Order: sequence, then structure tokens, then C-alpha cells
Amino acid sequence: MSAPAPIPELHRALALGQIPAGGLEREVVATPAECAAVAARLLIPGVIALSCRFRLAPAGGGVVAAEGDLAAKVSRECVVTLEAFDMDVAEHFRVRFVPDAELSDDDIDALDLGADDEIGYSGSHIDLGEAAVEQLALALDPYPRMPGAALDEAEDAAAKQAASPFAALARRAQRG
Repeated sequence: MSAPAPIPELHRALALGQIPAGGLEREVVATPAECAAVAARLLIPGVIALSCRFRLAPAGGGVVAAEGDLAAKVSRECVVTLEAFDMDVAEHFRVRFVPDAELSDDDIDALDLGADDEIGYSGSHIDLGEAAVEQLALALDPYPRMPGAALDEAEDAAAKQAASPFAALARRAQRG
């Protein structure tokens, strides 16, 4: 007997039957406890606020087309100073909720990078909260810098030279 699947940190299930042919708008707003859980999942110092507005429309065959606007305030650690700082995240995105059985298993070479991302679902519900968290994760800068933080040019040049594969050869040539 397998354990039940864990409930995501920000769970907002929407029944497919609630989406009329003309479309539907929904907003997801995270509570403070959900923000803390999302921050822990994304391994960042904090999520202060997170909201996402979705515009949903049926696209046939169980597929739901969605456009969304994500707004968040997060705490990050600067890669230069290692100090925590707060930053705003705003992202417009498009995704398609697709039944798990219909998800494309295309070869990586055949992927259309311009196509909307697909989020799989099973059953009769889609999870707007999980989609919002995934979009936040994609929108985060992997190398956040506090405003005004910059590497000293001399330090930067020395770091690049030390990392050069020819640096060891140059040191050896200097020794004779």
C-alpha cells in the first residue's frame, strides 16, 4: 500500500466543470503560513507575499489554456554580499493544463521552445496554487544581486585568472 501523495504547499484545486466555455478568472493568494512553506520548498530566505491571477479557458480534449500574472515579494540572499534583501517578482505567463495521459513525451530535440509549458493533472481538478508556485520558481533569478552590489573589478579579474585552465601553466613557467 503506497502513501497518499503529499498536498502541495499552496493547494487551490479547481474543478474542470467550473470552467465555462467563455472562460473564467480566478485569483490565488497565499496565506503567511503558505508563504513560509513555499519559501522552504524553494530554498529561499522568505516569501513575504504571493498572488497570481489566472484567466482560464477550455481548449478541448480536457486541456485548459491559462494566462496568468504572478506578483510576489521574496527575500533573497545576494550572491555578492551574502546579505538578505527583499525584491519584487512580477511575471506574465501562459501554460496549458493537460491530462497526464496526454502529456507529450517528445524527444528533447523535437521540443518547441516557443510552445506554452504543459502542467499535467489527473482526475477532474487542476491545481492553480501549484501552478503559481512553479511559475514563481521559474521567475526567480538564480544569481540574485542586491541593488548596488557589484564585484570589485580587480577581484573579478583575479578570480577569472585563477579559474583559467592556463593559470597553473603560467605559474609553472614563471618558476622556470
